[in-house]
Amino acid sequence: MKDLTQRQQEVLSFISGFTAEHSYPPTIREIAQHFSISVKGAYDHLNALKKKGFLRLEDKRSRTIGIIQPPREEEPHTVCIPILGTVAAGKPILAEENWEGTVEVPRSMLKAQKEYFALQVRGDSMIEAGILDGDTAIIEKSPIAHNGEIVVALVDEAVTLKRFFKEANRIRLQPENPHFSPIYSQNVQILGRLHSIIRYYH
Repeated sequence: MKDLTQRQQEVLSFISGFTAEHSYPPTIREIAQHFSISVKGAYDHLNALKKKGFLRLEDKRSRTIGIIQPPREEEPHTVCIPILGTVAAGKPILAEENWEGTVEVPRSMLKAQKEYFALQVRGDSMIEAGILDGDTAIIEKSPIAHNGEIVVALVDEAVTLKRFFKEANRIRLQPENPHFSPIYSQNVQILGRLHSIIRYYH
């Protein structure tokens, strides 16, 4: 068996983790999306892994990837993401970056080479986006955002979770609840973009 490149090792680990999590392998398109590469680029990695004896691959048909030899140093199937405090889905509230434990998230849910943190949601201004009081928001660290994305933003030393819009001379942070008004400011710092929501039922 030939040695793997770092990216081939990452692709093999992703396939292994995804298969363990879902009980079926990822599609070539899902692999391409996870690594932010083209479908052809993903197929080239799979073909290389097949030639090196690590994968079984039946042409380009969906979900026919089979692992012959697992990754040599297989990564855990879950990632512990730090919970750093509370975010307001309502009026902005002061939130210091305090470590409040961790939340485990399947590795297959996360993008490769991205950093994440979690915040506890308080308030109901984002209920029409499916975000409820008590939810745990998984945030992809990013200093920038595109119009319409849900972001964690720092406004006047307070942290809030809203939909982001850049207007002519100001930023509009839009709630998803008709009972709440938008927040307008020229001084907004983007801390990250909403990646997913975790909700526990008791």
